[in-house]
Amino acid sequence: MKKFYVTTPIYYVNDSPHIGYTYTTVAADVLARWNRFIGSPTFFLTGTDEHGAKILESAKKMNREPKEHCDAIAGEFKSAWKKMNISNDDFIRTTDTRHEQTVREFLNKLYTDKKIYKAKYNGLYCVQCERFLVDTELEGGLCPDHKTRPVEQSEENYFFKLSDYRKKLIDIISDGSMGILPEGRKKEILGKLKLGLEDISISRANLPWAIPLPFDEAQTTYVWIDALINYISGCPQNFWPANVHLIGKDILWFHSVIWPALLLAVGLPLPEKIYAHGFFTVNGQKMSKTIGNVIRVEELTDKFGVDATRYLLLSAFPFGTDGDFSMDGLKEKYNSDLANNIGNLVSRVVTMVEKYTEGRIPEGQKSKKLWNELLLIKEHYENLDFNKILDTILKTVDSVNRYIDSSAPWKLAKEKNSKLNDVLSNLCETLWVLAHYLYPIMPQTAQRIWEQLGQAGKIESSNFLLDNKIVFTKVGSVGTEVGSVGKEEIKITRPKIPLFPRLT
Repeated sequence: MKKFYVTTPIYYVNDSPHIGYTYTTVAADVLARWNRFIGSPTFFLTGTDEHGAKILESAKKMNREPKEHCDAIAGEFKSAWKKMNISNDDFIRTTDTRHEQTVREFLNKLYTDKKIYKAKYNGLYCVQCERFLVDTELEGGLCPDHKTRPVEQSEENYFFKLSDYRKKLIDIISDGSMGILPEGRKKEILGKLKLGLEDISISRANLPWAIPLPFDEAQTTYVWIDALINYISGCPQNFWPANVHLIGKDILWFHSVIWPALLLAVGLPLPEKIYAHGFFTVNGQKMSKTIGNVIRVEELTDKFGVDATRYLLLSAFPFGTDGDFSMDGLKEKYNSDLANNIGNLVSRVVTMVEKYTEGRIPEGQKSKKLWNELLLIKEHYENLDFNKILDTILKTVDSVNRYIDSSAPWKLAKEKNSKLNDVLSNLCETLWVLAHYLYPIMPQTAQRIWEQLGQAGKIESSNFLLDNKIVFTKVGSVGTEVGSVGKEEIKITRPKIPLFPRLT
């Protein structure tokens, strides 16, 4: 089975985690859980970016030493990801000894192979971006991301021969050897590359809170070079290259141009795909501490619960596009998709089985029609199409609800019609299958559905996504294929609290 390595960007520790970071991390977690579920050896890396001028500034504002500040904020990220049920295999920090050692080895290789040279540089520097900008990047003389005017700086730095890789980068991006998604982002990068490519500074002369260059300790490593190397320093050797780098579109240039050029320079394989999602606003405005509209993770989990928050973040708008969040909009979607559809369906089925067959799942004539469309989700995962994954799940839920209405189990029960067993059997099988496809997105919810269907153990131990065989288990027993023992031995349990209580 092919291995799978997925990463988030490492998050800057100048502030606490907010929903922008959570959005990317949940998406990566969903991909990691899916790939583990289908049997792929999987490694999921996230972490924190802890060097640079902004960190010094943030630490000073908090009356902390830089490392003390980094420890505190990194701890907040770890706590937030634990709360969000994020299944990362490692958490890399750029202040880790293992990372600093990898950075030194990487830069030494570049230096030894003469891919680096020293020169004086005069340019426009954005303090917030912590990088030099060229005239073509400016919008009205301002940084396009921070809307601030860059300052003129002159330094003697070490430069990486990025311009040497322009043609190679155009080739590998054009032919798909390294995928950039969505397609519009690929066109954007190719357009910029065709305008030309300049060498880039990889060091700073006067920044103390950074990793010293191994060949010149009077200079320190430029924060973006340091940060990119985390994907190697935090990765077991047998998992490289990354299958998916998930990032925001604001850092696409670094990941799709500078990072692959660095990898080519040291002879390492390139990542398979880079997926840059869009920006989002809150109530139509950019998130800002000044405006006071920054949404923290706890605000969502306290209101909606962890699983619902995961679902709502991914379903608010198509992944890869820009979109807008509002608490009212999230509440409406929670009630519509989760309380009224998924939660209500599970409640209807479990209640009918409890009422009409004393909580025992009956034998009946089987049909895949109700859940067959769910099999398409595998392709949607391969294409990183979260929108189609969620749409397919909701369409299936809608189809099953219509099936209940048309087959009218309550009438069949009143008439003592044997078709009742067929209907209830198919409904239980569909919930069983649905739980598997919900698991990567809402793992706790999937487990609750699994248990309500009388299943033993953990849903992630099921082999359904490998062999497409529906295997109901008796509580406390080994799995048995449907029909060989009989589902009447499995008892359904109706919970006292619904999966998704409706919000008023």
